[in-house]
Amino acid sequence: MGKRIRAQRKGLSRKYRSPKHKRKGTPYYRKGKGIVVDIIHEMGRPLMIVKMENGEKIKMIAPEGISVGDLIEIGEGEPKIGNVLPLEKIPEGMPIFNIEGVPGDGGKYIRSSGSFGFITGKGKGCTIKLPSKKTKELNKNCLATIGNVSAGGRIDKPFIKAGIKHKVMKAKGKLYPVTSGVAMNPVDHPFGGRTKPGKSKSTSRNAPPGAKVGSISSKRTGKKKRR
Repeated sequence: MGKRIRAQRKGLSRKYRSPKHKRKGTPYYRKGKGIVVDIIHEMGRPLMIVKMENGEKIKMIAPEGISVGDLIEIGEGEPKIGNVLPLEKIPEGMPIFNIEGVPGDGGKYIRSSGSFGFITGKGKGCTIKLPSKKTKELNKNCLATIGNVSAGGRIDKPFIKAGIKHKVMKAKGKLYPVTSGVAMNPVDHPFGGRTKPGKSKSTSRNAPPGAKVGSISSKRTGKKKRR
């Protein structure tokens, strides 16, 4: 007698919430000048420690090309890498990241390693093109950092070992490793004991949560023929 496959056992009742990692970056909450005194590691991207004119140290997401000893200006100054300026003072087409959604929220958009956006138009507000190619209109007083987030090639490095891949997938809340259905026995999976799936993977849109597994309400399946 067979059993329910793993995807069915998850269903709706067994939700898994991915662990939340605390980010060390601090919001833009003051204007002034500072000097980069150190660059430290954070999960997913480096941070730079900036010593302000009053002696206080703050943490900011490090842009690509920044180095210790560089001068950083927040809220004012010329548009150069590392400076934080309102959107209205940033030229169109210049790469930006860590953009505020509303003035004073500290930066909500484009914070992952290697990513950047740019301003495509200015009117009552500023139109931003995100890395997903979508556009968003924001208040012209929202702050943004000029440049692109460092560590862009972080995910290009091969995993090399299964243990490293396991840790990465665990941090994302993903099940790993996953055994393919055709590699199982017939009692463990409908595809088991075969070299290819023995039944259709298409599932009705109205199927119950435990049975809604596979290609849900698919219009077509299989590889497309080359013309």
